[in-house]
Amino acid sequence: MAQSIFYIALLVSLYFTTFVNYLLFHTLAEIFSIVVAGSLFMITWNSQKYIKNPYLLFIGVAYFFIAFLDLLHTLSYKGMPIFTDYDYYANQLWIGARYMESITLLLAFFFLNSNRQFKPELLFLIYTIITAFLVASVFVWQSFPVCFIDGSGLTTFKKISEYIICIILVVSMGLLYKNRNIFERKIYNWIMTSMGCTIISELAFTFYISNYGFSNLIGHYFKIFSFYFIYKAIVETGIKEPYKIIFKELNTTIKSLNDEITVRKNLEREKEENITKLKKALEDIKTLNGLIPICSYCKKIRDDKGYWNQLEIYLNEHSEATLSHGICPECLKEHFSDYVE
Repeated sequence: MAQSIFYIALLVSLYFTTFVNYLLFHTLAEIFSIVVAGSLFMITWNSQKYIKNPYLLFIGVAYFFIAFLDLLHTLSYKGMPIFTDYDYYANQLWIGARYMESITLLLAFFFLNSNRQFKPELLFLIYTIITAFLVASVFVWQSFPVCFIDGSGLTTFKKISEYIICIILVVSMGLLYKNRNIFERKIYNWIMTSMGCTIISELAFTFYISNYGFSNLIGHYFKIFSFYFIYKAIVETGIKEPYKIIFKELNTTIKSLNDEITVRKNLEREKEENITKLKKALEDIKTLNGLIPICSYCKKIRDDKGYWNQLEIYLNEHSEATLSHGICPECLKEHFSDYVE
């Protein structure tokens, strides 16, 4: 209860900073998300030997570059006395960062579902190249589409991009729900809530006509909520309860191994039963192929216990053959000559 009151007071205090200077509110909001994203990277990067969940490791690496783009977005925001030669930096960097974030959350499931492993160093290099290209398109070539025009509002590209980002996040939420058993319950709920807050944030950024407007304010608040839940899911859990991340994977691995052991035991038992049957069949075949004592007159056969058995009984017990009775031509003439022409 006390913690909730503290958070509410913090959010209210953050709102009052807008009366002093909106840039102060914006900078504090962005710094929070930058610190969370940077912490996420530090924890996953230094725990890569233990975290075998490729989803968490993938987004952990990517959020370093998302944090970098958000930092540039903060420094280039309208009114900041740093990048003053071009009016469109901040909104372009925002869209670039959100595209990177949403696509990252989607691509991470490719590794999760296929159980493919990747080299974090190689992934870091790929994101470095993508980020460098994106930054160059904004600051050097200035070829990135314009997203906001002061006095006119959002461009068509900016609005369509926000909707595309929302669709990508909805697909990611569906994939997260499909793979919910892979994650510890609280982590799953927090990541799902974070994605939901990001969608609301992006929708809010489709309405504002001023960089200092109310819709812009709401969008940044929900971005704070989104990164707060990411913080709860991975950063706080990774520090206070690392076993929640690591041992969930361990338990999943143990369960898979137990299932595999059960299957192998069943196969081994079936194999032993088949071997037993084959041994018995070989023994029966050996008995029939060996020396069989048979009476010269009555044709009875002596078994291993010294008993004399009818030929039919002996063959029935020591083979799979089924006997049927008949009379050969010689016996027919000898015993039934009166009935034979």
